[in-house]
Amino acid sequence: MTKLAARGAAYLALLVITLAFVGPFVWVAIASIQPEASLAATPTWTFSLDNFKAVLTWETIILPLINSIVISGGTAILTVLVAGLAAYPLSRYQLRYRRSFMLTLLFTTGLPMTAVLVPVYAMFFRFNLYGSVPAMILFLTASSLPFSIWMMKNFMDGVPVSLEEAAWVDGAGWVRSLQSIVGPLMAPGIAVVAIFVFVGQWGNFFAPFVLLDAPEKQPAAVTIYTFFSEYGQVAYGQLAAFSILYTAPAVILYVAVNKYLAGSFNFAGSVKG
Repeated sequence: MTKLAARGAAYLALLVITLAFVGPFVWVAIASIQPEASLAATPTWTFSLDNFKAVLTWETIILPLINSIVISGGTAILTVLVAGLAAYPLSRYQLRYRRSFMLTLLFTTGLPMTAVLVPVYAMFFRFNLYGSVPAMILFLTASSLPFSIWMMKNFMDGVPVSLEEAAWVDGAGWVRSLQSIVGPLMAPGIAVVAIFVFVGQWGNFFAPFVLLDAPEKQPAAVTIYTFFSEYGQVAYGQLAAFSILYTAPAVILYVAVNKYLAGSFNFAGSVKG
């Protein structure tokens, strides 16, 4: 009976946690297809796609999503490239201050974005970069690099050095070995870093809100606040429809790279004893 009671308590706890996570998604799904959705989102037999029609405009959803893809995708690509190049010497060479450098990277991941944006905002104004999307992508890349380098280095440690040594014997340099041997073998790690950075920047509101001056440059994470009026009224139905469309690209990306995220490093047979 004791084991049965413990198992029942465990299942009850899991059920409560599941409902806590699923509840908001159910509200979004119901409110998005209700013509006059409210905060309660009461299930009814009256359904309509008017909320989706209202938000499916160039200014409301299409342009902000394009901006989000450009900003998040550009940041992810730059971060993966720079983190890979930075992680290579940290993984392959016995550097004198490697441990101190890695600990410094770990420390910088704890810096709050709100504190960092104050000097960054002043720097953007000083060098006439305020409102520049490429400059903001560079800043987001720099802010994503510390933890990305840490992760990329750990993934790269799993690639046997003997494979590169065999390529070096054949005349390949470190750039060729990194491109042809290390890169393909650590594809799951690259996918993890890319999806981690992309999703993290996809929901970034504060940096684009502060550093971008024009609404046509801002991503969907910022434009979502247009559904909140200055008098506290909220267009719940349109907000729910916008949230579904806003989440779709990140979900599609996750599904597309799922085979890499679900995969594991397996070098069995790649190194002969």
